[in-house]
Amino acid sequence: MSLIGYFDIRKELEDFEAIHAEIEKGIVFKGTNLWILMCAILVASVGLNMNSTAVIIGAMLISPLMGPINGMGYSIAIYDWRLFHRSIKNFSFAVAVSLLTSTLYFTITPVNTAHSELLARTSPTIYDVFIALFGGLAGILAISSRLKGNVIPGVAIATALMPPLCTAGYGLATLQFNFFFGALYLFTINTVFIAVAALFVCQILKFPISSFIHPNHRKRVNSIITTILLITIVPSIIFGYNLVEKERFSEKTNRYLQSVSVLNGSYLIEAKVDQNLQTISLLYSGYGPTEAELAQLKDKALIFQLDTSKINIIKGVDADILQQSTNRYLTEAQELENRLSITNASLQKTQLRLDSIHNIPALGEHLLKEIKQIYPQIESCSYAESIVFGDTIHSQRLPVVIFTSGKAIGRSEQKKISEWIQVRLDNKAAKTYFFF
Repeated sequence: MSLIGYFDIRKELEDFEAIHAEIEKGIVFKGTNLWILMCAILVASVGLNMNSTAVIIGAMLISPLMGPINGMGYSIAIYDWRLFHRSIKNFSFAVAVSLLTSTLYFTITPVNTAHSELLARTSPTIYDVFIALFGGLAGILAISSRLKGNVIPGVAIATALMPPLCTAGYGLATLQFNFFFGALYLFTINTVFIAVAALFVCQILKFPISSFIHPNHRKRVNSIITTILLITIVPSIIFGYNLVEKERFSEKTNRYLQSVSVLNGSYLIEAKVDQNLQTISLLYSGYGPTEAELAQLKDKALIFQLDTSKINIIKGVDADILQQSTNRYLTEAQELENRLSITNASLQKTQLRLDSIHNIPALGEHLLKEIKQIYPQIESCSYAESIVFGDTIHSQRLPVVIFTSGKAIGRSEQKKISEWIQVRLDNKAAKTYFFF
């Protein structure tokens, strides 16, 4: 057998009349199909509401929404406009029922938090186009073949038609129209490219056309399809490009922050990163980096291909002064007086810190032993303390704990560890950082 023979599916094709009957049956939404659709929408809505991936997958498996979408692509391929109109009509009805059901659910439910599963359906990209296209190809090939196997359930999961509709319902129920339009656009991508996949396969396999069509009319149909594809795909390419740029910026920023977290005379207290504007604000303890260290920070930013003009370095002392001078400018004498007060307060507490500084290494060792009982992947622990000056001469002790782990720790687990450190040290201002 030649290599081409392995890819030949014509011998496995179902009878054309049987394929037509199956597609016709799948576009109908009344009785059983309608109730199954509503149940699937409710299951998906609960899954999104509870942030449960398993429940969402279950909703995809029982969803009958692919039927009229395949019907649209198939009917265009064979130029059966009666079947096409029926597919559009049933599809529109199914979408309206789905939106109404999900909107009612999210209006009634007391939990309105937008979890990660829900947020994932609001920003479609070009990758969703590929998923819909290849998923649709697999779906129509399975319908056309006598050897269907378990392809249809897999396609239902991959193309994920239900969650975007439920997310759109969430946007309507909570009046968050950015969620509504983002999710509806993802659903449109899935619909268009599943239908186009069905159209291509039916044409390639040369399904018999139902009626004669004039060449000019054929060209007009092809032009309309091309226009719809362009309108659908162009925004996803833009969103995909922006997503890639954000991911690259995030990766470069994380590596940069790791390299500048500790300087000779100060350490990084807080870093604020805006991925949309690609800006970075760094707050350092005490009087912050020297001029030489500032130059070093900018040199490192260039190494990681970051725009130095969008990196703002804030010293701990400067942050306090900026907060005090919200409504008036400080004179030079007042600024010197404030700095003198800060220095005096620091000197007053120096002796107290000297008395307890020998306990710091022991505390770091205790923290490491305690945390390794729960997170054995954590390899080391660094503990330090700094003085943060406020509006008065009084100062606040700021504990800083740095964990090093051989394996990545998720954001939710990092948050739990940070909260545990604050309770353990009895200081809500304690900062916890992680390096992998």
